Amino acid sequence: MAMPARMIAAALSLCLPLPALAGDAPAGRGADGLLRLYYWQAPSTLNPYLSGGVKDVEAASLVLEPLARLDPDGEMIPWLAREIPTRENGGIAPDLRSITWQLRSGLTWSDGTPVTSDDVKFTMEYCMTPGSGCAQQAKFRDVAAVDTPDALTAVLQFAVPRPHPYGPFVGPQTPVIQAAQFADCLGARAAACTEANFAPIGTGPFRVVNFRPGDAARFDANPAYRAPDAPAFGAVLLKGGGSAIAAGRAVLETGEFDYAWNLQLSPDVLSAMAAKDNGQVVTAFSTLVERMALNLPEPAPRGSSTRGPNPIPHPAMADIAVRRALSMALDRTLMTQIGYGTAGRVTCNIVPGPSAYASRANDGCAVQDIPGARALLSDAGWTDDDGDGIRARDGRELRFTFQTSTNAVRQDFQVLAKEWWRQIGIETDLRNIDPSVFFSTDTGNQDTLQKFGAHVQMYASASDGTDPEAYLSGWACDDIPHARNGWQGRNVGGWCDPAYDTLLDRLSVTAGPDDRAALARRLNDMLVQSYAVLPLVDRGRVSAHSNTLEGVRMNAWDSELWNIADWHRSRP
Repeated sequence: MAMPARMIAAALSLCLPLPALAGDAPAGRGADGLLRLYYWQAPSTLNPYLSGGVKDVEAASLVLEPLARLDPDGEMIPWLAREIPTRENGGIAPDLRSITWQLRSGLTWSDGTPVTSDDVKFTMEYCMTPGSGCAQQAKFRDVAAVDTPDALTAVLQFAVPRPHPYGPFVGPQTPVIQAAQFADCLGARAAACTEANFAPIGTGPFRVVNFRPGDAARFDANPAYRAPDAPAFGAVLLKGGGSAIAAGRAVLETGEFDYAWNLQLSPDVLSAMAAKDNGQVVTAFSTLVERMALNLPEPAPRGSSTRGPNPIPHPAMADIAVRRALSMALDRTLMTQIGYGTAGRVTCNIVPGPSAYASRANDGCAVQDIPGARALLSDAGWTDDDGDGIRARDGRELRFTFQTSTNAVRQDFQVLAKEWWRQIGIETDLRNIDPSVFFSTDTGNQDTLQKFGAHVQMYASASDGTDPEAYLSGWACDDIPHARNGWQGRNVGGWCDPAYDTLLDRLSVTAGPDDRAALARRLNDMLVQSYAVLPLVDRGRVSAHSNTLEGVRMNAWDSELWNIADWHRSRP
């Protein structure tokens, strides 16, 4: 089934007259006309500092750029900076309390004004100002100040030694934003700066022309972009909404779009689409883990926004025996086979790589153990005394609501889990939510990932670099989203262990890759062995592009659009 004509018409309505199409003009900036991207999880903002959503970060990466980013091999490469600061080149102080970034000379924003170190300094202040609701505050952990001795030099000063000082401004989640545009958007005013959040001025290869949250965006080539012949495309249409299967068909079967992001489809469906020979599927692995988060507090009643920082523990989920039984009943091998095929690997870790960071202490989760789960629940006092198939203790039955985003693979996983959990005496109600809502930052909506209005929810997330410190900080006690912090934070399950926070602090001051890897494995094991989160599948990123599109270098460590300035249309 092709994408409905009305959706195409709505998307293309954003288009303005374009430069000539490929083959009709010499190669150079804008020579290849319109590039059509299909992100079925529609972006809701173009400001990554106000969103932890991958879809929003990806869309913003056409416009906003960091000082450095990760290439497809996970190696750090300079981007707006001249080089990667190291101890050897003097960029990192001997006491590990500062890192000095040098901007490239001649950089300009898309409005023609110069990029300076003041923009770098302002970006840190923007995220760290209380009340901003900045989703990336963990990346700026321990940054005390930014000094700007000249227009091209930014020195980040740390309150404590930082052996791994590459949190801020590395990767698409912490780009440099323009101080002039966001000057009046500090603190509590950040969310209300709609014009800036929906149309940030950037240094990237494209600039925003039109953005409709939850629908579509139109970008034009940035006339001030530093590479004179790039980008090859004169404009980008980013269509959001729909489904993964509609996105895959639009590229691989009908050719209506050039690139489809995040094709979370079963292997047989994807293979059938690829057999049409209109495009190719591209895959890359990093640390993307499909997981179940368990909600340890009582979920807030639907329609309520009263969940606070000290919620009431859920009487069943607070019992580690229940959480462990839920995990033991899962057949991760089967889930991986039917859901992802060769694009997935069973994982028992929330940090599956690089290999030095991957613990081997949890490998046993790969084997389903239904009898063991039943025995565990019985030993913990959860029994089925009335014979209705549902275990209970102290009058509380094991009945859970399990939610995820609307997606065929995830809904298959839900059905499987429901049956396996039924076999151990747990009743499950299933919910699925439109992904544009589930992954949105709309604090007024009760169905978002952060609001977590269920007992179990499934989604995927990843570290955006090879060092997992910032990623692991997403389970710190102070990263729990609640009403007082504007529902910002990644610790959606509300798990809090001071010992974990202490170990996290130790990681932040530990030098040496071997010692850091050992601490990261211990943190991973604390999360996994407390069953705060149930890792399922180490997912490769799977997307597809047209056979006429060249230059794509699939990158699971950064934005998939990281090198969009190099993309071009194939020529006869």
